[in-house]
Amino acid sequence: MSQASVRRKPNDQPALLDTELEHLPPELRWREWMGRTEAVIFAASEPVPREVLARVVGRNCNIDLIVDDIRAELAGRPYELVSVAGGWQHRTRKVFGDVIHAAFGAPAGQGTKELTQSEALVLMCIAYFQPITRGELSSFFGKEVSRDLIGVLRTQGLIASGPRSPLPGAPYTYVTTKNFLSQFGLDTLRQLPDFEALEDAGLLSKEKLLAGDTSLGFIGAQSDKSDIFSDD
Repeated sequence: MSQASVRRKPNDQPALLDTELEHLPPELRWREWMGRTEAVIFAASEPVPREVLARVVGRNCNIDLIVDDIRAELAGRPYELVSVAGGWQHRTRKVFGDVIHAAFGAPAGQGTKELTQSEALVLMCIAYFQPITRGELSSFFGKEVSRDLIGVLRTQGLIASGPRSPLPGAPYTYVTTKNFLSQFGLDTLRQLPDFEALEDAGLLSKEKLLAGDTSLGFIGAQSDKSDIFSDD
């Protein structure tokens, strides 16, 4: 047998890992699955999707119930298990934000620097109107959105290139990333407040955006990263 024939693909389940655990009584089997699930999430540096967790538990294991039981056991602990960016991740509870800031000088896990007002406004518009070109962003604000500003958002992993626009010249469009979801505590973009509903309620409008009004708080209310929308 050639070496190629026995080489496992990177996503293959380890051959020696017993996921079904049929030799264990149901209660102990469930506890083992809980331990495996939490260990994988704890060891990961980014949110862990369902398909990854499915590699370490039985075929008939309900991952959502496993996560619910882990969350219940973490009640009262300074950290919790959150659903974000299409997966699960351990995060410190918001109530300890000041403590962490005092210890380290910045909230733990904050991977992006604070955005300027202009950067925050452009990011907000990309989140709501993606895919959108730089030219369309410039038209929206009535002034040019620079390549440097776009570069800052790309460097921080908050946006990426989307599909080519059907406009003449087929310019690139921009879309938000999984890192954007993670940074702002969102599981999917569907969790963004409905733009039209915000306009109807008088809480958000194009005029406010053009006037530089960033005191909207709709993303900050869902994440300890609310200070990223600052008035610097």
